[in-house]
Amino acid sequence: MQPIAANLDTVFVVTSCNADFNVARLERYLALAFEAGIEPVILLTKADLVTDPSPWLDQARAISDRVPALALDARGADPARALADWCKAGRTVAFLGSSGVGKSTLTNALLGAGRLATQGIREDDAKGRHTTTHRELHPVPGGCLVLDTPGMRELQLADAAEGIADLFDDITARAADCRFSDCRHDTEPGCAVRAAVEAGALDATRVARWHKLQAEDAFNSASLAERRGKDRAFGKMVRNAMQDKKGRRGR
Repeated sequence: MQPIAANLDTVFVVTSCNADFNVARLERYLALAFEAGIEPVILLTKADLVTDPSPWLDQARAISDRVPALALDARGADPARALADWCKAGRTVAFLGSSGVGKSTLTNALLGAGRLATQGIREDDAKGRHTTTHRELHPVPGGCLVLDTPGMRELQLADAAEGIADLFDDITARAADCRFSDCRHDTEPGCAVRAAVEAGALDATRVARWHKLQAEDAFNSASLAERRGKDRAFGKMVRNAMQDKKGRRGR
C-alpha cells in the first residue's frame, strides 16, 4: 500500500485519445476516488491529434453518470479555461494517470509556464516515458494548488468496497433485488443481476469488470487484514516480553 495524495478536492484522471485509453483502468481510478470521497473528473488529452474525440468521450461518459468527462488539448490556454470550475482559490487538485498522457503538460498549462519537463510518447505503443519521478505540489495563479504525480505502472484496489459499489451503482441496485442476500451472481436462482444482463438492461462486460474489481479488493483487503493482525500479535508479544523482563529485574 502506498498513499498517492491527501487532502484533495478534485482528482483529474488523465488518459489519451489513443492506445492508452482503457475503460477498466479508468474504473480503478474512479473507484479509488469515490472511496476517498474525492470528486473525480476524466480528462481525455491529445484530442487535437484525432479527427473526432467523440468515440473516446462516449466510452468515458458511459462509465458513470456521476463523473464528467472532457476532451482537450493539454497545451496552451485550453486547460486553464476548461478546468476553471474545479481549480478555484483554496482548492487542491491532482492529475493521475499513466506516463505520457500529459499530466505535466496540463500542470504547465495551469501554471502558465513550462516549469515541468515533458517528453513525447513512444510511437510503437503510445506509452509514455517516466519524466516525472516524484510528486510535487505547485501553487497556481488564482490560489489553487495542483499536484503533479509520476505515471503509475500498476494500480490495485484494497479497502475500496464502497468506492466500487458507488461506481457500479447501477449493478449494485440490481443486486439488492436478488433472491439471496449472499448471491454471487453466478449460478444462483433468482439472481437479478444475471436477469438484467439477459434482458439487455446491464452490459455483461461491465458486470464482469465489476466482479473482477470486487474479487481483487476482497483478496487485497483480506491480505491487509491478515498482515495487520500479525503486526498486532507481534506487538503484543514484544510488550509482554518487555514486561516479563522488567518483572525479572525487580525481583
